[in-house]
Amino acid sequence: MEIKQVTTKEQLEEVFHIRKTVFVEEQGVPLKDEFDEHEKTAKHILIYYNNEPSASGRFRIVDDYAKIERICVLKEFRKYGLGKEVVASLEEAAKKEGLTQAKLHGQVQAEPFYHKLGYKTVSDVFMKDGIPHVIMKKEFSC
Repeated sequence: MEIKQVTTKEQLEEVFHIRKTVFVEEQGVPLKDEFDEHEKTAKHILIYYNNEPSASGRFRIVDDYAKIERICVLKEFRKYGLGKEVVASLEEAAKKEGLTQAKLHGQVQAEPFYHKLGYKTVSDVFMKDGIPHVIMKKEFSC
């Protein structure tokens, strides 16, 4: 496994391919809703497993939080713990930026996954792109 902070156009295209496969094709998120104005300013993480692009995520700074977004793992790589690695890598990158806390909009079906990583649910369920979500937060330990 190799974890990279995205720095090239080619890496960003690999991230977009993973997200299109997971969110648009598998989950039915409209293509126009998956990609937004934050793509160039967010910090993206890309994980390669056996030299294949397999998982990604991003964060951006919003109100002194690392807003963690777009966590996804291609189906054939979901048994290797890569989602946990994406989140941990984003948290480490956020700490390097001086941030002490993170928040995310987690899909309800992924809520137990985020709980295991130390996130707490702080909202009622709401719909986003036709999928039930909750807001979750975490304070980073020193």
